[in-house]
Amino acid sequence: MKVLIAGAGRLGTQIAQVLAAARNVVTLVEYDDNRVAELQGLPHVRLLAGDACDAGLLERAGALTCDLVISATGRDEDNLVISLLAKRRFGVGRVAARVNDAENAWLFDQRWGVDVAVPSATPLISLIEEATGATDTVALLRLSKAGVEVMETAITERSRAAGRTLGEITLPAGTVVATVVRDGRPTVPAPGVRLLPGDELLLVSHEATEQEIHAAFQ
Repeated sequence: MKVLIAGAGRLGTQIAQVLAAARNVVTLVEYDDNRVAELQGLPHVRLLAGDACDAGLLERAGALTCDLVISATGRDEDNLVISLLAKRRFGVGRVAARVNDAENAWLFDQRWGVDVAVPSATPLISLIEEATGATDTVALLRLSKAGVEVMETAITERSRAAGRTLGEITLPAGTVVATVVRDGRPTVPAPGVRLLPGDELLLVSHEATEQEIHAAFQ
């Protein structure tokens, strides 16, 4: 599946990492050049700097051949414009948009090209499930046709991984760390990243169980 995501904040970046790990072709568009520079090195994600409200940029990003557009910026007006362009200008089959202000939720419908409106408080796994149309979630999201599961774990002061680097953690077979979220910001999970209490980890695996992930970090 070819996916275009607008907005490289915490939410947009996490969605991009999960979908890329499931072998989808992912392009992430972000207006802030500095943010794009921070995210260089994200595995299997194409980064593009620019305004996703610009039809020309969306076309360069691949909107004409996308299966899914997810507008996840922090501005409702931008998410609506991006959704409308994706649906009306480029004929994208499925368009999902983040609703930042609940008072604006009534706008996020087919009139603006939105197939799936997702409130900002929706958990990551539920958002991806809604956006992609996947329905086989149990405790985790099983990404369809990829045999990949996504799990989250949090580091506390009592976690055995607290104070250790990612390179010092022995992960279960077939498991990778997609991102480490610290102070609300996702970071590239380099081996030298030292885990601190309060960190949240998003892991992708095609073999490990939730218990094995817990044992590795807790």
